[in-house]
Amino acid sequence: MTNKAFRHRTGVVLGTITGAVLGALGLFTPVLSTYYASAATNLITNPGFEKLDSKGWPQCWEQSGWGNGTASYQVVSDAHKGSKAVKLSVAGVTVGDRKTMMFESPPCAPKVTAGHQYDLNLWYKTTTPNTVVTAFRHDTTQGWQYWTDLKTLPVAASWTQTGVRTPQIPPNTDQITWGVAVYGTGTLITDDYAMQDATVPAPPTGCTAGDACTKGSWLVQPLNNPVRSMHAAVLHDGKVLLIAGSGNDPDLFAAGTFTSAVYDPATGSFTTIPTPSDMFCSGHVMLSDGRLLIMGGNKAYPAADGSHGYEGLKDSYIFDPATQSYARTNDLNDGHWYPSFTEMGNGDILSFGGLREDSSGSVTAELFSDAVKQWQPLWQVHQTWSYFGLYPSMILMQDGRLFYSGSHVFGNGTPGTGASIYDYNANSLADVSGLQNKDQRDQSMSVLLPPAQQQRVLTIGGGNVVTDPDANRLTDLIDLKAPNPTYTPGPLVPQGTLTGGVPETGAQGKMYVSAVLLPDGNVFETGGALHNRADPVYEASMFDPATNAFTAGMATDPVPRGYHSSAFLLPDGRVMAVGNNPGDGTFEGRVSIYSPPYLYQGARPQITSVDSTHWSYGSSQRVVTDTPIVKAELIRPEAVTHSSDPNQRFVDLPLTVNTDGSTNLNLTTNPNLAPPGYYMLFVVNANGVPSVASWVHVM
Repeated sequence: MTNKAFRHRTGVVLGTITGAVLGALGLFTPVLSTYYASAATNLITNPGFEKLDSKGWPQCWEQSGWGNGTASYQVVSDAHKGSKAVKLSVAGVTVGDRKTMMFESPPCAPKVTAGHQYDLNLWYKTTTPNTVVTAFRHDTTQGWQYWTDLKTLPVAASWTQTGVRTPQIPPNTDQITWGVAVYGTGTLITDDYAMQDATVPAPPTGCTAGDACTKGSWLVQPLNNPVRSMHAAVLHDGKVLLIAGSGNDPDLFAAGTFTSAVYDPATGSFTTIPTPSDMFCSGHVMLSDGRLLIMGGNKAYPAADGSHGYEGLKDSYIFDPATQSYARTNDLNDGHWYPSFTEMGNGDILSFGGLREDSSGSVTAELFSDAVKQWQPLWQVHQTWSYFGLYPSMILMQDGRLFYSGSHVFGNGTPGTGASIYDYNANSLADVSGLQNKDQRDQSMSVLLPPAQQQRVLTIGGGNVVTDPDANRLTDLIDLKAPNPTYTPGPLVPQGTLTGGVPETGAQGKMYVSAVLLPDGNVFETGGALHNRADPVYEASMFDPATNAFTAGMATDPVPRGYHSSAFLLPDGRVMAVGNNPGDGTFEGRVSIYSPPYLYQGARPQITSVDSTHWSYGSSQRVVTDTPIVKAELIRPEAVTHSSDPNQRFVDLPLTVNTDGSTNLNLTTNPNLAPPGYYMLFVVNANGVPSVASWVHVM
């Protein structure tokens, strides 16, 4: 195994490997009776270990691994068929793994085609559940590197066949290697590997919708939003909660007029909801039970005499979609106006930053216990007494740490490099280098790119409401699997036009950015403005995580979307956009809906049945679709405000096609990759066309 591959593998197994590495491509026992019925070519060289080299080891196979513990490798006669199999015995491994892998060399590593999918199969016996099928890929420009873990193998005393279908091969990949890694004490025997091209050809599209075929289209709805929607949350019944509080209107605050409403995309109707406090600029996050937790908000607007600024509330509420009502929880320990909001893998909520009741920056971390549904007293919450700013974007990593991406609201970033990794359990904080122009990332947006298993984050745009320069075009990318994650510059955000069709020039970009994860695996970037609460930018683009490139020229929302705007994915695969609050105090009430290009690429696959809507970690879930699919994923419903939803994520569901035409979808064992709660389940066909989502509850 190459050193580079080792480094990627090391990044995957930080912390507890049983949680961190098992989810990328599946955890299931598929129906495999037809795998060897196919006449397709087996792409594996020496698949049954029958050909040995001069040292008595199978040709084209190597002994590899890293970390502690001991391992022994043997060629044994206890074979599935033929006369040879490979036995791997491991003891004492607490960090790292041992594995039998195909050599990373042109004669031995199977050749692949970018965009294709492959069925991988082998026979095995194992005494330990701590085994995982893992894959590496050869990038034509960057060389060999870790790709993804494929599937855990259950204990099997007798010869058992297993298999998994890869996701689509990434661009610039010409070869892969794969094998079975053991990361705990036990014995593994494997034999008779097979790999076959399983690519499903794309059906003809016959798109006749003109520009919409490649750009998508917007439709401004024939209705007016009754509330100043500064906060939006997609509920697990498919409706959308829109929260204004006082809506950035001091007169409404003085009158005690606080509003919110539930919007039903199916009917285009609004239901106003009694709103008990000023949730203007609160934080909000979905709980594991599907209810929405609201934390903090606005206690006071700035005083005319300058004696105080905005003041943060200690109030906290839970919104229940079933009753469409708010219920108060216990108070936070501190006031928080513009706090962060992140769900952890155990369902707890961590919150940081914002302004306190006295208008100063809060350095108090808050913890909401999922078990008791209460904010915990200060003495039970780890504290660094660090100030992370307003709406700091805190993204949960696969090993349970938090990544502060550098995206925030209002003014400069935090001291140091502007980005950091926080280990709550160890209560330690470490700077992350490489973020460009950290003090002009105000109201940029950060997203965990699809799929979550790859642990890559993209930050987009930003500005500074204090110095008010032209907003920038900067993006930054980071691989959180790396041993020492560091930002690297990404592609510049495409430029758009200002009011009157005036094109942006030079380094002009935008702040107040919205970025939405789509079920085809792309990220839709839309909305924004060139300056603080002024100069809307009309531009939208599509970012492809596989190529790290933007496609410019997507259809543009005709409604300006700057400060206090949001865009988010609906369960039908469309994107909804609301809000805009210019410096003159007005608020945009129009609602826009974007239909991405995939909705013009032919018939949509349909999920006709899901065996269960309650999914446990590590489970295999059978679904039936009306046409063949090439991938499936869970997308967490958004709860977004101020260009911030650090909980937005797309979780890949590796699949195997069963003999009856149904498909097994396989959920990660790692709750840090898919924190508990409700998710939208999408399946996607070979044209990249997604189904309408089905809702499933992950617990």
